[in-house]
Amino acid sequence: MIACLFLGAAIGWVRAARQGGKLADKLQYAAAHAMALAVLGIFLTIILSRMG
Repeated sequence: MIACLFLGAAIGWVRAARQGGKLADKLQYAAAHAMALAVLGIFLTIILSRMG
């Protein structure tokens, strides 16, 4: 889950940078992507732990 959090932040930062965003834009994209991928990571962790 923590890996998904950092991966999401990196993806968001890069996407904002490619679009020419300022620091606030990069931080906002990083936070939004980090939260989205963290939620997916949580679900993946729960599914894997229940499967065995």
